[in-house]
Amino acid sequence: MRVGIIGGGITGLALTHYLAEAGIDSVTFEGSSEAGGVIQTRHVDGRVLEAGPQRMRKTPGVVELAKAAGVEDAFVEAGTEKLYVYADGDLGRAPLSIEEFLRTDLLSWPGKARMLAEVFTRPGMEQESARDLFVRKFGTEAYENFIGPLYGGIYGSDPAEMPAAYALDSLMEREQKAGSFLQAFRKRVGQGSKAPPTSMERGMQQLPNAVAEHYSDRIEFETPVTTVEAVGDQFHVETTDGTETVDHVVCTTPASVTADVLGDIADGVAELDSLRYNPLALVYLDANLDGEGFGYQVGYGEDLHTLGASWNASMFDRDGVHTIFLGGMHEPELVSESDDRLAEIAIEEFETVTGTEASVIDIARLEPGFPAWDQSWWALEDVETPEGIDLATNYTARMGIPSRVREARELAESITDRAENEPAAPSTDANRATPAASDD
Repeated sequence: MRVGIIGGGITGLALTHYLAEAGIDSVTFEGSSEAGGVIQTRHVDGRVLEAGPQRMRKTPGVVELAKAAGVEDAFVEAGTEKLYVYADGDLGRAPLSIEEFLRTDLLSWPGKARMLAEVFTRPGMEQESARDLFVRKFGTEAYENFIGPLYGGIYGSDPAEMPAAYALDSLMEREQKAGSFLQAFRKRVGQGSKAPPTSMERGMQQLPNAVAEHYSDRIEFETPVTTVEAVGDQFHVETTDGTETVDHVVCTTPASVTADVLGDIADGVAELDSLRYNPLALVYLDANLDGEGFGYQVGYGEDLHTLGASWNASMFDRDGVHTIFLGGMHEPELVSESDDRLAEIAIEEFETVTGTEASVIDIARLEPGFPAWDQSWWALEDVETPEGIDLATNYTARMGIPSRVREARELAESITDRAENEPAAPSTDANRATPAASDD
């Protein structure tokens, strides 16, 4: 069997690794000249600037991938796992442990009591919005002061626009196992996870770069795929350099690219072009902030443009680097503002929140940005791929690097089983795009 992988992001690279380990022939097509997809690291004046995920969890799958690529010694683990929310004009620590819950000033005592009553609420329901589910579970105060900003900040989205069926699918599954949605939420956003937050010495992109170098004989850069055509039991993958014939296709590309490439041979895939992504502007500040933790999100009641800030300096000793996030679903038009305007907003609001002066290092814009997981995700209901084609993406399944690596491993195992047991019986369920919420 020969597998064609479309996209050289972390999913496609991890799949390349697992297929190679299983002895399955594969070729990965990446349209750009770089590996990593949404994982992008810049180096400006000797500083490491992340233009994508700011950190990842050091799960066994991530460690295994790093070992295979020879960079297992390059991990840099984060320090104290503290998250903050700017609410009511002050920074308060997000209560992700019992001690923090008792001490936090983000919630009044009635608000804390309402949050503890979560165990008496009925389980989450798919037809709810994420906002409605959070408010029903934890109360309005907890939602507005920290749960909404923390969860919405993962996507740059508004939880009121995010269907629970997609945005909270994995959390609702965890609720059934843990007996509490609160415990599931803690594991999703903070200290409930056993895997420590980590980066790499040269930034997050060091991992996909190393994997791509290790498997360079299986990866073709600057080779965008234009179409995929079914020919008998095989597929012709048309690229700008020619045609490759493969037995199986895995598409890991953004929704609009997937719609273009597979729209003619997979039901409902052409409609993926309607999925909404949230554009983001990242302003990198140099600041001598006397604080520790991962950064902060901004509560919904504050009159600020800032969505949140990542304290890269305290997380990974990034030499004064602090990343400010602007735009998202709330103000997508802000991303089109001039560099000077974005710099002005970031500096002024960072000082308002932290009391610390700052200067700008660089500015990045992410367009399309991160998947919004909003109402447009109902389009996934109509997506069905034919036998021999799989979607492995951060919009049909979970976001987060460990989740991408895990899905790649599971898909490689499935493909290996098919190769060993051909001809395989067709399975409609196995070929459907299965939505699930983000996971670290």
